[in-house]
Amino acid sequence: MINYSNKKIISFLVNEIGLEESSIELGIKLSINNNSPLPILLWSYGLLTIEELDELYSFLFQNTL
Repeated sequence: MINYSNKKIISFLVNEIGLEESSIELGIKLSINNNSPLPILLWSYGLLTIEELDELYSFLFQNTL
């Protein structure tokens, strides 16, 4: 189920980071199966650099306040 905040995260990953939607979909499935946070999973599979992971967490922090 994709709620509004998930759509914002996906939009950020596509538009700001440049990930393909198929990579994000795979990441979401693996995140659910492995019960691990999506950002960490994307980073651990090499889909995000450490700098992009930092950008994503900054985005998440700014949008949860």
